[in-house]
Amino acid sequence: MPTILLITEINAPVERCFDLSRSIDLHTLSTFRTGEEAIAGGTPPGRTRGLINLGETVTWRARHFGIRQTLTSRITEYRYPTGFCDEMVKGAFKSIRHEHRFAKEGDTTLMTDVFAFESPLGWLGHLFNYLVLTSYMKRFLLERNQMIKNFAESNQWQEILREA
Repeated sequence: MPTILLITEINAPVERCFDLSRSIDLHTLSTFRTGEEAIAGGTPPGRTRGLINLGETVTWRARHFGIRQTLTSRITEYRYPTGFCDEMVKGAFKSIRHEHRFAKEGDTTLMTDVFAFESPLGWLGHLFNYLVLTSYMKRFLLERNQMIKNFAESNQWQEILREA
C-alpha cells in the first residue's frame, strides 16, 4: 500500500492550520485544476461547505485523468487541534486513509500528512501506483498544502473561517 508522508511548516497558530485543513471551501479552492466540488450525497446527505467534523461525510466530484469521478470520505478520528483522519467510504480506490497531524513548534505549526491508499485491479493497480498515481497524489497534496500555508500565513484565512 503506497503511503505518502509530507511535512509542511506553517508560520501560523496550530488551531488556524487545523481549521483550514478541514475546510471544504478551502479544499475546493485548492483543487480548482481538477474542478473538484463538494456535492450532496450519502445518507444522511454529506456536508458541502464549512468545516467538516467527526462522523460527517463529504462527497467530491472531480475530473482526474480525463475521467469524472466521485469519492465519499468520512471523518473517522478527531482530536482538536492536534489531528483528524478521513477515510474513503465510496470511490474508485480500494481504500484511502488520510491522517492530518498538527504540532506546535515555537511560533510555527508542523502540519503532517500521512496519506495511504490502495488501488483496485491487483498487479495492474500496483503498476499504475508505481508509474503514475503515487507521484500524481503527492503533487495533488503538495498543491493543497501550499494553499493552506498561503491562507494561514496571510489574512486570507479570515475569508474562509469567517464563513465556517
